[in-house]
Amino acid sequence: MITTIDIGISNALAFKISGDITESDISEVFDQMKALGEKYEKITIYEEIESFDGLEFSAVVEKFKYLFEVGISNICAVAILTDKEWLKKVVGVEDKLFRGIDMKCFSPNQHTDAVHFLMQYAPTDD
Repeated sequence: MITTIDIGISNALAFKISGDITESDISEVFDQMKALGEKYEKITIYEEIESFDGLEFSAVVEKFKYLFEVGISNICAVAILTDKEWLKKVVGVEDKLFRGIDMKCFSPNQHTDAVHFLMQYAPTDD
């Protein structure tokens, strides 16, 4: 399940993940990303991962469909709050692969640090 939250940054898509991620969840997130991308040249992503039990295959298909249609060139930074070591390793690899995106992991209790990290990418004319 993905729940959208507000972190007070206009160009940020912020959400919490808990349990399984469904096609409906991923579709809603990507719709919000598209809408932010139409409003802002660059967007940021904030993810709090409370628990992660799995990803429906149809959600994976939806992700690739979004990447093919929209791409990731408008994403400039991603902050991920997790205590899962394997996710931190995945983010480290993704940070190297996607050089145009500044990706950083934070511990679950570092919400303020994660928000400050993304604020450097917030538009100044809002």
